[in-house]
Amino acid sequence: MKRRPSPLRNALADGFTLVEVMVAMVIGMIGLIIMMQVFSAAESQRRTTTGTGDAQSNGAMALYALQRDIRQGGYGFNALNAMGCPLTLPAPASRTLSQIAPVLINPPTADVPAGDAGTDTLLIAYGNNEGPPEGDVITATNGSLIAVRNAANYLPNQWVAAAPAAPLNGCALTLAQVSAVAAPNVTVAASGAVDGGTLFNLGDAPRIRAYAVRAGNLTVCDYMTANCGAACTAVDGTCSASWIPIASNIVSLRAQYGSDTSTPMDGVDTWDQTTPHQATASQATHACLLARASAVRIALVARNSQLDRDQVTAQAPTWAGSGGAAIDLSGRANWQNYRYKVFETVIPLRNLPWMDACT
Repeated sequence: MKRRPSPLRNALADGFTLVEVMVAMVIGMIGLIIMMQVFSAAESQRRTTTGTGDAQSNGAMALYALQRDIRQGGYGFNALNAMGCPLTLPAPASRTLSQIAPVLINPPTADVPAGDAGTDTLLIAYGNNEGPPEGDVITATNGSLIAVRNAANYLPNQWVAAAPAAPLNGCALTLAQVSAVAAPNVTVAASGAVDGGTLFNLGDAPRIRAYAVRAGNLTVCDYMTANCGAACTAVDGTCSASWIPIASNIVSLRAQYGSDTSTPMDGVDTWDQTTPHQATASQATHACLLARASAVRIALVARNSQLDRDQVTAQAPTWAGSGGAAIDLSGRANWQNYRYKVFETVIPLRNLPWMDACT
């Protein structure tokens, strides 16, 4: 008897048809496409989140650095007879700043070279001495010997500046170093001190710091260690060495003074970027105009490091001072393809509580 082949065996021997293989391939491709899309979206979200986190960290660090220095602004020379006078600095700067004040917004480019387009620069000065910040009266001078009422406030190697007794047109300060102390005398060479003037002690480590946004980084330069006013370009090696980046992907810095223009003074009523200059008034008036600025408000714009394929920012960010110092990012390539975070705050100049002397 002849056996008939098993139907199951025949079915196994037949294999898959072309239609079945094509259907399987289509299903597999669809699944692969879905998986790749999910992976791409997840990776994009991860990179955006990571970039946003970096922007938050960079902006917070930059804001902290500025707040720390601005709060200290003016410490060590809290008197009108020093405010607004030109200040000659020792080596390695070896130059004269146009004027000294707790905080200067957009000082002359000879003092602080301009940063990236559409950004502001700051010049902040303060000392670290534990003596009286309003200075000591100079009772007599004899060459490099300066007699003061309390020589115990001074130590060798501290930096001092001698000012006239009152705000004086044509005043000029020189930052000089104490070489010896023997009461009642403090020995300082080439200080420019005069009888009846005031000697300000800025301590052994004063800070005269310039801040600017350069090449998308917040940078700082200290006049006590470098000539910050030297010509500065993106490819200038000297500038690169002097201006130290402290926060990356910071694309804008805007600042305004908070001033009290009323008489008597009763609080900040004006926000602007107007820096008084000596040519505009007598030295006494000029000093009072500087002293009326009792606060500074700043805005830092941090950028997400992730460049998006599509435009994700329709217009530049805004802040409280946009009416007088708008944030402008149009000079940066593909600026609309980045996401931004604005950090803004108001910082009181706490070393100017005596400004009611200008009422």
